[in-house]
Formats: sequence, structure tokens, C-alpha cells
Amino acid sequence: MTARCLTHARWSTHVNAVRPGRAMRDWLVDAMSLTQKLGARSGQFRVQRLRQARGLCLRDEHEIAGLPRRLKVQEREVLLRCDGRPVVFAHTIVPLDASAADWPFFGTLGERSLGTTLFGDPRVVRGGLQYARLPAQHPLTRRASRALEGQVFASPLFARRCLYQRNKGVLLVTEVFLPAIADLGSLPSQPHGRHNESTR
Repeated sequence: MTARCLTHARWSTHVNAVRPGRAMRDWLVDAMSLTQKLGARSGQFRVQRLRQARGLCLRDEHEIAGLPRRLKVQEREVLLRCDGRPVVFAHTIVPLDASAADWPFFGTLGERSLGTTLFGDPRVVRGGLQYARLPAQHPLTRRASRALEGQVFASPLFARRCLYQRNKGVLLVTEVFLPAIADLGSLPSQPHGRHNESTR
């Protein structure tokens, strides 16, 4: 296996490509707001901001974000916690050519939910979801591991991502589902005609 295979994810527009179990499939494709769904499955929901700064976009991000190559972007990474337990690691990038008018709230989110802002703004256009299973050496798997104090994951992590556009700016949200998500079970899904609210 090449180094590229170890650090890249194979993203697909169809969830069947990642072969999720029934409960995980519901988390991946559900049209319901992820913030709302997590809140409904826990007594306390919290967004824990890990970092927000400039950094190079990942090797499997620049194409979908419309960048000609790996370039610096604004990054935001958080853990979504239910009753104190981290269940989702979320990674968001915004290209540096986006203006303050495109994403006026991004720099001041703190530990507020990005998804609540995106979902409530009628000027935000949501793209289609993509799905992947992230190998152990993928940068997001490694970052999630560090955020969980070095936890080693027994199998590849399920992830999904969605590109958003507002005015001329784009924003890419990737959600990595952590093993503890299995303890939350699932809720009845809404019709899949609408895309979910991603929450970072």
C-alpha cells in the first residue's frame, strides 16, 4: 500500500460505497440537523473548540474547495460532546480569498455551533454530501486521536463532508464520527431530500 493510500480518503457521493451499518448509515445520511439530533440523544450538548487558525488544506481537500493546489486556508476544528463524551470531530476550511462579507461570522464563533449559523442563513447554498472511511494515517484521524489524548481507533472512522457557498465564498465542513457515537443509537430519519445541517 502506498503512502498516498494511507493518508488519502476515497470520497464517494453514495453512502453505500463506505458500507456502514444501519445505525451509522442513519448518522451519515440523515437530513435532520446534526446539532439537533445530538442534542436529542443527550442531556447536554457542547461544542469544544480545539483550534482556529491558518494552515495548509489537506491533500484531499483542495480540489473540492476549488483551489488549484494545496494552499493556506482558515481552519477550524472542534469536538462535539454529548454528556461530556466526544462523539464527532469536525474540521472546517475557508479559502483565504473569501471575504468578510462571504462568511462574516466565521472568525467569532468561539464555541458556538457553526451549523446553527449555516442552517439559519437563507443565503447559504448547501452542496451534496460525500462519504469516506478515514484510514489510521489520514490527517483527520490523527488529529482526532490527538484530541482524544492519543486514543487508538480499532477501525477506520466514518466521515462525511459538505461544501457550502455564500455569495462568492465557499466553506468545506468535514465531520468524523468517533466510536462513542454508537452509544447514542439513532433516531428515525427524516426524508433525505434535504441535506443535513453540519455543525462546526
